[in-house]
Amino acid sequence: MTRDRDSRRQQLPEEVASYVREKIISGEVRPGDFLRMEPIAEAVGVSNTPVREGLLALSSEGFIELIPRRGFVVAPFTQQDVRDLFWVQAQLGGELAARAAKNITPEQLDGLEAIVKQQEKAIAADDEEGMVEYGHAFHRQINLAADSHRLSLLLRSVVKQLPNRFYLSIEGRAAATREEHPLILEALRRRSSRMARSLMEQHTLDSADHLIETLEERGVWKRDEEGEAAS
Repeated sequence: MTRDRDSRRQQLPEEVASYVREKIISGEVRPGDFLRMEPIAEAVGVSNTPVREGLLALSSEGFIELIPRRGFVVAPFTQQDVRDLFWVQAQLGGELAARAAKNITPEQLDGLEAIVKQQEKAIAADDEEGMVEYGHAFHRQINLAADSHRLSLLLRSVVKQLPNRFYLSIEGRAAATREEHPLILEALRRRSSRMARSLMEQHTLDSADHLIETLEERGVWKRDEEGEAAS
C-alpha cells in the first residue's frame, strides 16, 4: 500500500505538467501569461503541492519561468522550439529503428504487422483513441526490439515534452501514418538499418511541420507577431 501511495504521489506532478504543457503548446495560454495554481489544481483534481511540483518540472524544461514573489509565467515558445524537440526525437528514434533492424525477431515483426493492421482499421473507422493507442504501440515495439534501454529512456524524456495525444491527431498525419508505418515495417523486415533510420527520421520531422502548421492556423504565435509589428 505504501508503494502504491508513493507511486501515485509521483504521478500527480506529472499529470499537472502534462496538463499545463498541452495548454502551452496548444496556445490556450501564451508567453507572458501567469499561471494560477488554484485553477490548475481544480482542473486536474489535485492539491496545490503537486501543482507546484509539476510547474517546477516544467520550469526545468523551459516551458515556464518562476518569478520570485510573483509566481509562474509562461516562457516564450517558438516554431524553432517545436522543430528542435522533433529533431532530437528524430535522431534518437532513427538510431533505435536502425538498431531494431539488426535485432528484431520474426515474432516481433509479426507483432508489428498486427499493430499496423489494427492502426489501419482505427484510421478507417476514424477512431482517434485507436489511432493514438496503436501509434504508440508501433513505436514502442520498435524501441523494445532495438534492445537499447538507455537510448529508449533518453527518447522518452524528449517525447514527454510533447503532449501525449496532441501531435498524433494533427490533421493529415493519419493518412501519412497509414503510408509511412508499413514502409518502416518493410525496412525492418529487410534488415536495412539505413532505410529504417531514414524513414523513421523523416516520419518524425514531418510531424513537426504538421504541428507547426496547425498551431499557426490556431494563432498560437499571432499575438507575438502583432506585438513585434506594433513595436
